[in-house]
Amino acid sequence: MANENCTRSGCKDVFHAFLVKNAQFDTDLEIPRIDSESALPERLVSFSKAVMGSDYDQWVHFYEDDANFERLWNKPNKYLPILQKYKGVITPDFSLYRDMPLVMQQWNTYRNRAIGHWLQENGIPVIVNVRWGDERTYDLCCAGVPRKSTIAVGSHGCVKLVREREFFKQGLDYTVKKLRPQTILVYGTAPDAVFDEYRKAGIRIIQFDSDYMVAHRKAVGS
Repeated sequence: MANENCTRSGCKDVFHAFLVKNAQFDTDLEIPRIDSESALPERLVSFSKAVMGSDYDQWVHFYEDDANFERLWNKPNKYLPILQKYKGVITPDFSLYRDMPLVMQQWNTYRNRAIGHWLQENGIPVIVNVRWGDERTYDLCCAGVPRKSTIAVGSHGCVKLVREREFFKQGLDYTVKKLRPQTILVYGTAPDAVFDEYRKAGIRIIQFDSDYMVAHRKAVGS
C-alpha cells in the first residue's frame, strides 16, 4: 500500500505504513481488518501500568487518557517486546468525541485497527476495542472488526448520564446488529438497562471493573 510510495532513497515512513503490511482492508476508507480471536482475558491491566509491570498473566487494555498511550503509536517497536510478554491486547481506545472533526475520528479508528493488525502479525492475541461517537461513526466503528467473534467496549463515563447513556446504547445496538458478536467484553459498569437484552439474546457479557471503580471501592472501604 503506502510502502509503494516510499522507495526513493532517504524516504521516511512517517505514516507508519509498516503497521499495515499484509493487511486486508475494509470499506472505502481502507480500515485494516483484524482476525477473529478465540482466547478471552481473565484479567486486564492498563497500558501505562503494563509498561512497568511484571505480572504478565493479563491482557493489556488502553481505557485511559490518550496521552498515556500515544507513545505506542509514535514508537511501536519500542513497546512490542513488552506487549509480547502479556497474554493478549485489546486494541487502543483512541478517543472518538462527538465534537471532534469526523476525519479525526476516522483517523483514530484507523490507528486502532492498524496497531491491532500489526500486533497480530507479531504473534499477539488481539481483541478489537469498538468505540463510536454519534451516528456518523456507527458504520465506521464496525469497519475491520471480525463478525460473530469477540469485541470489547469501554463503558466508563458513558452510561452514568442519561444523554451519554443514550448515545452509548444506540451505538452499541448498531454494533451488535451489524457484528453479531458472540462475546462482549465490557470495561466499566455493565448495567442491565443497557446489556440485559444482549444477555437474553445469548451473547456472553464479561465485565471488568475499571481502575476508577476499584479505587473508589477501596476508598469507601478504608
